[in-house]
Order: sequence, then structure tokens, then C-alpha cells
Amino acid sequence: MRMADWLIDLGPGAGAHGGEIIAQGPVAKVLKEKKSLTAKYLNGELKIPLPAARKSPSGKFIEIKGASQFNLKNIDVKIPLGLCVCITGVSGSGKSTLVHEIIYKGIAQKIYGSKEKPGKFKSMTGYEHLDKVIIVDQSPIEGPRVRTLLHTPEHSGR
Repeated sequence: MRMADWLIDLGPGAGAHGGEIIAQGPVAKVLKEKKSLTAKYLNGELKIPLPAARKSPSGKFIEIKGASQFNLKNIDVKIPLGLCVCITGVSGSGKSTLVHEIIYKGIAQKIYGSKEKPGKFKSMTGYEHLDKVIIVDQSPIEGPRVRTLLHTPEHSGR
């Protein structure tokens, strides 16, 4: 954000509590706006603390081999379970295809017998460690903390 030529900060809150311009202009101007939550974080007034210790991998993974839907080029990916995993890349690189079309639809088909056909992949292992999969996308959701994520809680044996 600091490298932007122009920032537009929306708020003041989320959902019905947002939709207003809080600040806009060059970064230096936005950083001076007292009502801007973004400015408070960029100025260091507010912080999100890092955990004292990171979680260790459980040794369980979802492993997909040969994912080749849309822009994915026959990739193999191994995703550790029980950790916060970020899938990143530029626009059009295949992030949504991997998460929604391959991982989510593939696991939903295996666990729930979903009729939605997943994207192309050769094999998927590790889904047996899960008892559910939930896709959270950018559709409107009521609540103060909305994130785009794929949630795959490890099966607890309960």
C-alpha cells in the first residue's frame, strides 16, 4: 500500500456499516486521516501481534497430483493440515481454480458424494483425515469478520 500512487480507503466498518470513503488520495494524505483504520495500521498505531510460537505441521497433508484445469499446468501440490496455509499468485495464475475447482470440489465429492464435478487432476490423497470441507468465498456474509478461505478441519475422531 505504501508504494501506491493513490489509496482509496473504504469503511468505516464491514457490510451494512461500510460503503463510505474514509480517505482517498496520495499515501501521505491518507496516513494523516484520523478516521482511517488502514492509516492506523500503516502508521503503527495499531498492530496485529504475531503468535509467540508457530504451529508445527501435524504430518498430515492433502496431496493433489496432476492438477490441470484451466491455467494449472499438471501441477502437484502438498498442503499441510492443521495450519493456516496461504495460496498466492498473480491474477489469473490458478489460485481460485486450485482452491475451488480442484481442492474444494474434489474433497466435497469424496466426503459428501457431491455431484459437482471437480476440475481435472490425476489423484488426491489425505482427504480421509477430514470430516468436512467448507468453502467461504466473497459472497455477502453477515458478520464483522469476513475472510475468503477454505476451511478443512482435521477429523477429531468424535
